[in-house]
Amino acid sequence: MLRNMFKKTYTIIDSHYKHQKDQKEEPSIPEGLWRKCNKCGQPIYVEDVKNNFYICPKCGGYFRVHAYRRLEMLLDEGSFEEWNQEMPFSNPLDFPGYEKKVESAREKTGLNEAIVTGKGRIDGLETAVGVCDARFMMSSMGHVVGEKITQMVERATKEKLPVILFACSGGARMQEGLVSLMQMAKTSSALERHHEAGQLFVSVLTDPTTGGVTASFAMLGDIILAEPGALIGFAGPRVIQQTIGQKLPEGFQRAEFLLEHGFVDQIVERDQQREVLAQILKLHCKPEKEKLETAQTTISTEETTASAVSTTSVEDVDNTVEESGKKWNNSGKSAWDMVQLSRDSHRPTALDYIHAIFDGFMEFHGDRYFGDDGAIVGGIASFHGVPVTVIGQQKGKTTKDNLKRNFGMPSPEGYRKALRLMKQAETFGRPIICFVDTPGAFCGIEAEERGQGEAIARNLFEMSALKVPVLSIVIGEGGSGGALAMAVANEVWMMENAIYSILSPEGFASILWKDSKKAPDAARVMKITAEDLYERGLIEEIIPEENPANEDTLPMLAQTMADKMENFFKKYEGLTGEEIRSQRYDRFRVM
Repeated sequence: MLRNMFKKTYTIIDSHYKHQKDQKEEPSIPEGLWRKCNKCGQPIYVEDVKNNFYICPKCGGYFRVHAYRRLEMLLDEGSFEEWNQEMPFSNPLDFPGYEKKVESAREKTGLNEAIVTGKGRIDGLETAVGVCDARFMMSSMGHVVGEKITQMVERATKEKLPVILFACSGGARMQEGLVSLMQMAKTSSALERHHEAGQLFVSVLTDPTTGGVTASFAMLGDIILAEPGALIGFAGPRVIQQTIGQKLPEGFQRAEFLLEHGFVDQIVERDQQREVLAQILKLHCKPEKEKLETAQTTISTEETTASAVSTTSVEDVDNTVEESGKKWNNSGKSAWDMVQLSRDSHRPTALDYIHAIFDGFMEFHGDRYFGDDGAIVGGIASFHGVPVTVIGQQKGKTTKDNLKRNFGMPSPEGYRKALRLMKQAETFGRPIICFVDTPGAFCGIEAEERGQGEAIARNLFEMSALKVPVLSIVIGEGGSGGALAMAVANEVWMMENAIYSILSPEGFASILWKDSKKAPDAARVMKITAEDLYERGLIEEIIPEENPANEDTLPMLAQTMADKMENFFKKYEGLTGEEIRSQRYDRFRVM
């Protein structure tokens, strides 16, 4: 009895009160207002996600975006015109249940198929655009998807429009068998014709991009962008893991992995994609013929005609130098002094000159074969409104940066990246400016394994045939074949305190005199200074350095380069691609 006296009991009133209290503390939430993030597991407010470009505001994870939502975020309002919205169903294998599956996907998504195509404007610039939608059978590529992409590319080629494709796919559509596989070849063939017509294709890789889509149109962009963290690969990670019986490394097949291994130009946050794509489109607009004539930089009054670009012999150059009395006053500096100045750690790097001379530089990465080399930087920019391709051998300014840049010594993938960008420039008719500054190509086991000699030889071979003007400027060290691989140009200029040589003075002294301490003597007899090479007709211009190049003198040096570049562009502006190529051949033929 005593035990029951202290037993807790509840009355109807207690229960009713408790229920009301609980209701007050935990109000009901309208359905669809909150969602759970499938990456971090945290509850997130749906409206916050929409306002944040469908990115989790708590963990930064990317949600997949429906095709029409993507187009709304990307295109100017009201500018989208859809192409081929309805296309007849195709079941080439008469696969049982396939028609029902497609019909179910249509009802669920409101789409006819797994991709939406059409044209629209980004910041006023017209472009063809296609967006895959993962809700429709994981955006797998069957006959209809392949046909929509192909027809879009064909129409874009005919209307001279760039193409932007947002890939998101599980690969080929199994229910269509070999017909699905053939779409890989069909879409690739259409893009090859688009490329031959000199039209731009930008591929944007989103999560996931796998299988036959990765192995066809997705990886064929002139420029390839990716969203952060996107899964990108041919075989899926689960298949690979089961096949090799090993655990895959962290980040394997993610966008960052592909950037490191040379297959992606840039990773672009979703909220910046419209701005980046607009910039790319602007830099690929055909320049107006009068652009250079109206540029604000002062143009020299010296008239330059096509005859000035004809073959020039070494003797002619020597005579011109003697007749004009054009001897450079190096203020008593010896060749060895020049060597020391060319290696000075305070000397501006390629990126310093690029940012000082050009507008809107957009760096691209990777050789599309193996990796990205920090010793070579390159991309597209604008020179007084005219699109150009700029490439530079890049040294670091700190120990950490030098390790990242391998002290300016490029590996094979660096030269292959440079060549990829040069060939891209040729496709779109852009002049090429190279900044040369390297002790030499990297010599190491890895470089030899990946074909350092072949990579340099290929650059010499391909650069000699480019049909756009190429200007190379030696801004520091021009070391051996590693420098020449960026200097098969229509003109080569040198900074006054730069050097250009067959190898380092130390190496020269060690080989010929068996004494590396004789490097200062070697520098003198090797004739490696700008003045030496100018007098022998091996370079066309010297950029004077009243004071040695550094952070303070950079603006003046950059302006001098820009003024001379104006004349360079005007000189070659009226020439055909074949004339430009022939002039380059003739330049080296007399050496």
